[in-house]
Amino acid sequence: MQPKGSRVRTRRERDSARPGRGRKAAGARPGLERKAAGSPHPRDRRAEPSPGQAETFNAGGADVPRNGERLFSHLDDVGGARMVDVSGKPVSVREAVASARVTLRRGVADELLAGRLPKGDALAVARIAGIQAAKRTSEWIPLCHPLPLEWVDVAIERAAPEELLIRCTARTSGRTGVEMEALVGVSAASLSIYDMVKSADKSITIGPIRLERKSGGRSGEYRRDA
Repeated sequence: MQPKGSRVRTRRERDSARPGRGRKAAGARPGLERKAAGSPHPRDRRAEPSPGQAETFNAGGADVPRNGERLFSHLDDVGGARMVDVSGKPVSVREAVASARVTLRRGVADELLAGRLPKGDALAVARIAGIQAAKRTSEWIPLCHPLPLEWVDVAIERAAPEELLIRCTARTSGRTGVEMEALVGVSAASLSIYDMVKSADKSITIGPIRLERKSGGRSGEYRRDA
């Protein structure tokens, strides 16, 4: 007879008090297999490389070879941005040429090349802007090394009735290349032309901006195909 004031236990409570009868261990639900200790999550699994293909891992969205050189030297093993240590590289003569195209109305191009714009000699301003920008590339591009440039040249010519072609050449003797200096220089020269001409033509288009060639360093020479 149940003592007065006591609560009747449910069947589940009675079963749980018996040896060997309690609830199953967490994770042992019917129909689900418990993961083996140390087994990787499906998202962490990587496909096996095909024959001749370098094994890679994903770092910040960029595939990086496990053996050999990195595809992206500015990423560390976990995909974080870093400045590359070039102290162990040999000093060599480095040179790079970048180009940009500026499209504008024919009449405006005529006035620009003749030096008859309201702001004056736009071509001279663009050349100086390109040279100055190339020398300060490391202040524009965070992970670029500051380089003592030995020569920077900006050349501007008419490539078509409504198009200007700008080239920037940069050269130094150092442990890293000057591709970024050439690209920054030609970009600044193009923007300076836009600034000088925008009162006469706001439809000016800049681009493409691209590397044409580079030389020096471990990777050797590169030339863009026409």
